[in-house]
Amino acid sequence: MWHNVWAVIRREYLQRVRSKWFIMVTLLAPIIMIAMIVIPTFIAARSDRSDRDLLIVDGSGVLYERLASDFEASGYTVAEEPWTVDVVTDLRQQASDGEIGGFLVLDDLTLETGEAVLYANERPSLIRRMTLRSAIASAALEYQLEQQGLDAGAMLAGGELRVEMLVDEGSDTDDPQFFVAYMGTMFLYMVILIYAVSVMRATLEEKTSRIVEVIVSSMKPWHLMLGKILGVGAVSLTQIAVWLSMGALAVGAGIPMLIAARPELANLDTVVAVLPGLWLLILFVGLFLFGFFMYSGLYAAVGAMCSTDEEAQQAQFPVMMFLIIPILFVLQAIQEPLTPLVTWLSLFPLFSPVLMWARVAGGGVPGWQIGLSFVLMGATVIGVAWLAGRIYKVGILMAGKKPSLPELWRWVREA
Repeated sequence: MWHNVWAVIRREYLQRVRSKWFIMVTLLAPIIMIAMIVIPTFIAARSDRSDRDLLIVDGSGVLYERLASDFEASGYTVAEEPWTVDVVTDLRQQASDGEIGGFLVLDDLTLETGEAVLYANERPSLIRRMTLRSAIASAALEYQLEQQGLDAGAMLAGGELRVEMLVDEGSDTDDPQFFVAYMGTMFLYMVILIYAVSVMRATLEEKTSRIVEVIVSSMKPWHLMLGKILGVGAVSLTQIAVWLSMGALAVGAGIPMLIAARPELANLDTVVAVLPGLWLLILFVGLFLFGFFMYSGLYAAVGAMCSTDEEAQQAQFPVMMFLIIPILFVLQAIQEPLTPLVTWLSLFPLFSPVLMWARVAGGGVPGWQIGLSFVLMGATVIGVAWLAGRIYKVGILMAGKKPSLPELWRWVREA
């Protein structure tokens, strides 16, 4: 048995990983995604580099020292120009002559409303305007609070609201965990669907080309099905491992470089801090494997009972609905992971790969529910393998019209 299964696994794996399309998608897809994020930021950084020298005219007499440290921390080189009656006129002339790129004027109105004027030859980027405006408003507010004897640092930090939950809750849309949970859910949905469909297409291709008639003469049909599932599963794990490795390298090397180029993006550190740890990555791989084995068995049965690609497209719809339905509850699972509806849906084996990840990554979930979901998924894998194997055994050699439900049941009994 295992000699036959290993031969199929080796063939399915090598045939796919050696293809040009696999290499291109595996290597280029993450590179393109990273490039779409990083390149525009670096282009904007280079376009703003000429404006990093900031000349400040402080008519208020109290804001320059407060702003200088903030601007320098954001990557600017600041200098102060003494306030005189004609300083704005003189500096505007220098800017028109190209001697300076522009200058920032602060006055008493800045202390009252946070309003300031930036004279520039070129319109600054949105990020630069937001950085300057936020720093000026914070400095003016800090000065006013200190004049009243208040703790300006604590007030500007937003105060503190301690929340003690009576029950565990999930992540809000503003939390970084929400992004991790949602993107992980979508990724699980896509990779399970893509590779399960690959099993179906491989089965359908061998059936329509009559190659399978030669193969099953030397091995049992369910040996062939098991080899296909494990072979395609190994391909998927290889691709995911490459993507995760490239993602880890991008986070480890790319984020510090990005922050060095754009210091105002330093708050990305908070996003990095909530990226999945080792335990969550192990959970992710486990959910993918169980989900893949369940759905690949069902899709293998679909490929075996169809004779054309058009029939397969129609026959796979009921199976695909088991992946689409949990997607409709993803937001609720992330935000309210302990509600009875979400809990029961996430324990349904065919929904567990998607919804259990959303619950765990988005908020606290009791450990026994995670363990129970894997036990139920394991039992379902065995049940699906038994059912799909019997349909596969008969359907792989059948040709003609797509079987009806009574005929499928007869295949299961006769197999």
